[in-house]
Amino acid sequence: MYPQRQLTVLADRKVALRQSIARRRVQCAADVLRVTKPLAWLDRAQTLWERIPLLAKVAAIPLGLLAIKRVIFPQRKIKIFGSLLRWGVDIFGVMQSINATSKE
Repeated sequence: MYPQRQLTVLADRKVALRQSIARRRVQCAADVLRVTKPLAWLDRAQTLWERIPLLAKVAAIPLGLLAIKRVIFPQRKIKIFGSLLRWGVDIFGVMQSINATSKE
C-alpha cells in the first residue's frame, strides 16, 4: 500500500509528535503549579481570616488602612483616634451584618 520509505518518515514524525506532546504536558503541569500557588495562598489567608474573631477584624481593618496610608502618603500626619471613632462604629456594624449573613 505505502512504500517503506514513506512509512519510515511517518513513523519518525509520529515519534517526534509524541515527544512534543509529552514536553507540552510537562510544561502545562509546571504552569498549572505556578498559577495555582497564589490561589493556594489566598485560600490559606481566607481560612485564617475566618478564624479571627469579629472584634479583631473590626480593629484590623482601620489599622491596615492606616498602614497602607502611611506607605502611600508618609508625609501626612494621621489622626488615628479620630478616624477610629468616626469609622469604627460603621465598620463594626458592617462586619456584624456580614457575619450574620454568612452564618445563614
